[in-house]
Amino acid sequence: MTEDTSNSPAPRALLDQGSVVISVDAMGGDNGPSAVVAGMAESADKNPEIRFIVHGDEAQLRRLIGRRKHLIDRCDIRHAPGVVTMEDKPSQIVRKGGDTSMWAAIESVKQGEAEVAVSCGNTGALMALSMLRLRKLPGVNRPAIACLWPSRNVQGFNIMLDVGADIKADAPDLLQYALMGASYARNGLDIERPRVGLLNVGTEEHKGRAEMKQANDLIAAAADEANFDYVGFVEGGDLPGSRVDVIVTDGFTGNIALKTGEGTAKLIGEFMRGAFRNSIMSKFAALLAMSSLKRLQKRIDPRRVNGGVFLGLNGTVVKSHGAADATGISAAIKLAFQLAKSGFQDRLAARVAQSAGISSGASDVEAAS
Repeated sequence: MTEDTSNSPAPRALLDQGSVVISVDAMGGDNGPSAVVAGMAESADKNPEIRFIVHGDEAQLRRLIGRRKHLIDRCDIRHAPGVVTMEDKPSQIVRKGGDTSMWAAIESVKQGEAEVAVSCGNTGALMALSMLRLRKLPGVNRPAIACLWPSRNVQGFNIMLDVGADIKADAPDLLQYALMGASYARNGLDIERPRVGLLNVGTEEHKGRAEMKQANDLIAAAADEANFDYVGFVEGGDLPGSRVDVIVTDGFTGNIALKTGEGTAKLIGEFMRGAFRNSIMSKFAALLAMSSLKRLQKRIDPRRVNGGVFLGLNGTVVKSHGAADATGISAAIKLAFQLAKSGFQDRLAARVAQSAGISSGASDVEAAS
């Protein structure tokens, strides 16, 4: 019988040598543990500082990890018999998911054994468990999911949040998103003074709902102290542009924008393939343009920006795309490593505390007026 080591402490080898320990839900996602372990192997090849606590079916994981000798000494395998599927309802997992690999991966962060948790699993269940086990940072009303968006900026990406953690967001929530997004930009993209914009139906100050105008004022007032530049309202066309580094919006709008962008990128790819297969001459043209096409493919490859970060919790969680392959999972692990090395969680907590003070002051002024 396999020993259940779900509550055992991480071996000292994982925690010594200044390494970064990442907790991995190996059973989540569409491609199963083989893709997850392959992504871990890619990350281990590139970065000797990474160590893993891997949660899932122990027999499968020992077999998969055992095939990669360089991974064996860098992994602590924790047996978790339960699996969260894409069809599971978050409420069910919160009540009955204590034996799952997703629960165990988050628990390792809560217990301080790992700095970041990474999962390809069900987004709703992952957020629900993260909120249950890690709890929200003091002062946070609604956590957010931040994603990277390919852009014309020097860094190649913009940050957008929220993209689906909560469909609602009032003015203080949007202020918190701005502060958290700016902190993420500094620590995840190395942007010393990020430019922040608030997504709206137009750039004019008189446009948008009342809470948008209030959020505009709150974010503008916080910019100098929080060390970012506020550019005001931005529109959908600015998402891939070079005007801003961080786009702030509510989860309803952000998730629709994200899914629209993914669908559009897929459609353009299909159109391009169809165009180059249309005739002998177009196939010949494709051969001549092969190097340029490969550069373009790499630039817009969604696997390179795989990893949505849960912001506003007492711990860092990175959500990998459910259909991610080894390359995508490796990118999510790289992001998790970079955030852990930067001390992102402590800095984020400081910014959230700052936003609570700003929001409180604004409320007092509004009540007195």
